[in-house]
Amino acid sequence: MSEKIYKVVSLFSGCGGMDLGFEGGFTYLNKSYKSNPFEIIYSNDFEKNACETYDYNFKNKIVCQDIHNIDDKSIPECDVVIGGFPCQDFSLAGKRKGFNSQRGQLYKEMLRVVKSKKPKVFVAENVEGISINIENSSPLDKIIDEFKEVGYKVDFHLFNTADYEVPQIRKRIIIIGVRSDLNCVPLFPKAILSSNQWISAKQAIDDLWDKLDSDYVKNHTSKDYSKAKFAVSGKGQGNRQIEADKPSITIRAEHHGNIEGHYRSMKPENPNDKNFWRRLSIRECARLQSFPDDFIFPCSASSAYKQIGNAVPPVFAWYIANSVLEILSKVNEDD
Repeated sequence: MSEKIYKVVSLFSGCGGMDLGFEGGFTYLNKSYKSNPFEIIYSNDFEKNACETYDYNFKNKIVCQDIHNIDDKSIPECDVVIGGFPCQDFSLAGKRKGFNSQRGQLYKEMLRVVKSKKPKVFVAENVEGISINIENSSPLDKIIDEFKEVGYKVDFHLFNTADYEVPQIRKRIIIIGVRSDLNCVPLFPKAILSSNQWISAKQAIDDLWDKLDSDYVKNHTSKDYSKAKFAVSGKGQGNRQIEADKPSITIRAEHHGNIEGHYRSMKPENPNDKNFWRRLSIRECARLQSFPDDFIFPCSASSAYKQIGNAVPPVFAWYIANSVLEILSKVNEDD
């Protein structure tokens, strides 16, 4: 008997980090992540360069259009809806405009699609800041309540992706909803690694240091890293090196001047001389986000940095997908 294939609609897809994790079938740091029985049948984003990257790496072609202008009827029926609605306005590092901004209201578009398509399960990803209380309530509380109102049992969990074989400290909220008429509840993956087992930056990217401009390493040339100078004084955002023996700090959706420095120096005899530091390349950032080396960014460095920083790490998404698969298998047992 062949394995059931579940149909997935992807919203706010970006370059496809979550989609790749759900599909599986890739190798990262010499470990194979098996294919999952999920088929992405529809994906959407409005950012042109991210859409071009998505189309370059996936079989299905993304609908590159503002989600506000997409009619529900054009979106196919599905088993699962996934998406990381834009999070900058809830981020602790941002201005925290939250619901008072247009981006802060984009979760309602995912809500609209979920209400219309009635998938068995939905998965949403967002920043830790969405759970911070303001006057005894958080944006997350409001969002969860609204998804419950359209017929879903909803739960969330705060994850550190370093616990899931991603060489990066990246804290993110995952919201999972299961349709209320199904005899199952949201499930989340247990941590794979303890803190003393985390994958370090050195383990993830050290082999790339002397391979700039190598033909077989894509997005890792002299054109694929920021040349912005490091300030002589100060250790703020984009003005420090990541540490070799720890997971990287969070890879952000920033442009050239805020990309962190590699832990190595081009002048090892004087490693504190910032004139000889090099910022992380596109491929190094992608590695730290757990993208496989055959995932290509056919765009400018500036755009690629942004896409990578906005993405859900594929390896982390793979573990989330396996929890969704467990939910769906329980649902099928009860059918």
